[in-house]
Amino acid sequence: MTSASDLRSGKTHRDENFPVASWIIHPRHRALILAFYNFVRTADDIADHADLPPDEKLRILDLLEAELLGKGDTQPEAVRLRHALAERSMPPRHALDVLVAFRMDVTKLHYENWDEVIHYCRYSAMPVGRFMLDVHGESASTWAASDALCAGLQINNHLQDCAKDYKNLNRVYLPRDALAASGASVEQLGATKSSPQLLQCLHGLAARTETLLNESKSLAGEVRDFRLGLEISVIQAFADKIVSMLRVRDPLSERVHLGKLELLGHSIGGIFGEIARRAAGRKPVSKTAAGA
Repeated sequence: MTSASDLRSGKTHRDENFPVASWIIHPRHRALILAFYNFVRTADDIADHADLPPDEKLRILDLLEAELLGKGDTQPEAVRLRHALAERSMPPRHALDVLVAFRMDVTKLHYENWDEVIHYCRYSAMPVGRFMLDVHGESASTWAASDALCAGLQINNHLQDCAKDYKNLNRVYLPRDALAASGASVEQLGATKSSPQLLQCLHGLAARTETLLNESKSLAGEVRDFRLGLEISVIQAFADKIVSMLRVRDPLSERVHLGKLELLGHSIGGIFGEIARRAAGRKPVSKTAAGA
C-alpha cells in the first residue's frame, strides 16, 4: 500500500508563513507540535495533489483518520501523532477537525460568502491554534482570540495564493458575492495582473481580514506561558505585515510574501514588543479599541 508520505509535496514546517515549533517554544513541546504539523501537512498535500482523483484523495484522508484513531499502522504520520498524543493524554479532536477541512478542499471548489469562508477556517485553521493552546495547558477562554488570528492567517494565505489556487486546482476561496459586488469574475484570476474590479474585491477582503486580525491582538497577553506569548506576538506581527501588503498590492502581479530579512525583523520586533508589554504589565490594545 502506498504511504501518504510518498505523496507529500516536499513542503516542511520551515516553508510556512508562520513559525512552527520554533526555538521560542519550550523543547518539551516541539516533538508533539511537529508530529501534529507533519500529520496536517501530509493530509493537506493529499487534498491538493494535482494527479490524484477525488475519490482516492478521500480514501487516503479516511485512512489517515482511521490510523490516527488506532485502526492500523501503515501511515507513519498518523501513527506518530497518535503515539505523541497518547504520551500527553490528549485527544485527537483538533487533528480530526482539520481533516474535515481537507475533505472540503476535495469536494468544495467555491465559496458563496464570507460566512462560508469563516466556516472553512473553523476547520482548516482554528483547530491549529486550539491545539497549540491545549499543548501549553491554556484556558479555553483564549480560543476566541486564537480563532481570529488563525482565520486571519488562513485568509491572508487565500489572498496571497488566489491565482495559484485557481490555476492549479480550480479552487477559489474568494466569496462569490464579494466578486459580484465588485463586478469581478473568477476567470480574472487567470490573468497576470488584476483588473480594477478584481483588485477592488481583493483589497476589500484584505480590509475585512485586517479587522479580524485586530480581534486577535489580545491573545499574546491572554496566555500564561511566556514562550507561547512570544511566539504568538511574532505570528501576529507576520500576519499584520502581510495583510498591510494585501490591502495595497496586487497578488497577481506583485510580491505579497515576506522575505527572509522581513521575517527576521518582524520576529525581533514581535519578541521585544511582547517582552516590553509583559514587563510593563500592559494589556494589548487593538486598533479598533484604540480608535484607529
